[in-house]
Amino acid sequence: MILKASQRGGGQDLAVHLMRMDDNEHLSVHELRGFASDNLRDAFREVEAISQGTKCRQYLFSLSLSPPADALVPVADFEAAIERIEERLGLEGQPRAIVFHEKEGRRHAHCVWSRIDADTMTARQMSFFKTKLTGISRDLYLEHGWTMPQGLLDASMRDPTNFTLAEWQQAKRQGLDPRLIKQVGQACWNGADSFKALSGALQSHGLFLAVGDRGGLVVVDYQGEVYSLARVLNCKTRDVWQRFELTEELPSVNQAKQDIARRMTPAIRRHIEESRAQFQHRSAVLGAKKAAMTQEHRNERAALASIQTNQWEMETRERAQRLPKGLRGLWHRITGQYQEVRRANEHEADQTRQRHAQERQDLIDAQRERRAVLQAEFKDLRSAQAKQLLELRGDIGRFLKFTGARQSQARARDLSTGLQLER
Repeated sequence: MILKASQRGGGQDLAVHLMRMDDNEHLSVHELRGFASDNLRDAFREVEAISQGTKCRQYLFSLSLSPPADALVPVADFEAAIERIEERLGLEGQPRAIVFHEKEGRRHAHCVWSRIDADTMTARQMSFFKTKLTGISRDLYLEHGWTMPQGLLDASMRDPTNFTLAEWQQAKRQGLDPRLIKQVGQACWNGADSFKALSGALQSHGLFLAVGDRGGLVVVDYQGEVYSLARVLNCKTRDVWQRFELTEELPSVNQAKQDIARRMTPAIRRHIEESRAQFQHRSAVLGAKKAAMTQEHRNERAALASIQTNQWEMETRERAQRLPKGLRGLWHRITGQYQEVRRANEHEADQTRQRHAQERQDLIDAQRERRAVLQAEFKDLRSAQAKQLLELRGDIGRFLKFTGARQSQARARDLSTGLQLER
């Protein structure tokens, strides 16, 4: 499974993020170990309070565990992986919280440890944790027989369209797949033999080069969104200069936005809105189906939890009645029968816990299978939207490029006329 981790402060912000129900279809706090509190926010507040007695500002170590999308991973396997990571990183015995999330048919876990050792009032050192986690991740893929991502086998083979959190949030605001801009930009980069060719290819997709506020090269799209050229191309800025010589003067971001806005005719804007409305309608239909399915699944889990609670309480009463009280109970203790009954009760209680855990896992697996069918419809819709957006960007890019060329020719004619008049 993919393991991503970071040292961080801001425990209350992290607690809010982990407990968000609007971003997750299902959420459960699986474990709170080593805390006096019984909820996540207060637990992280405890760690923050203890950290005040140290110089540590990043008092939490946050880890996400994401198995392959189609893998059915029981809770025990998540717990085993967490235990292995805890031992490898030197976090044994530290207070920790485990939270499970389900979203888009996928299930993943978050584990957050306190880095503060309350006995020594020092922070546990997390040296080379990324390298250690990469090794554990490879082992988990091999042990479970999962197909290992190429980027995990060889860092040089990582997906060039991978995106950061900021890039994902920017794309989410626009309702786009964050990989779309990178795919287009990198295709233009690979096919260009000069800076002018790169600029022209990007313009054909509705992307315009400009100079950012800090002097770096950026890309501005027809909606006015600004992207770092280096991030789009998945390279460093100096790589661009080493490959190409800047042969044209680029506008600032504001100039590029004004130029694009001036050339966006009402007809083009209407075309964009119609395309967006079509997708939003289809997306709303699937969204309603997802909401209904999510509520149905939550009801099923709540019903199972209620049944299991009743079963546990009934069986606990039955086990308690097997232990005699008074003189008879004293005689049972003397003869050793009391310990035999107690051991039998503990074994039976453990079997009940295992049975309930398996029932919960079976229900989750069955629900995920049903959810996967709906998720396939979402993927088809997103693929269709990506194709439509690429075509739309191409149409808009060609139109803006054409109108820009006409305006340049008109300015050239005006300048020529002015020079002739001056003579």
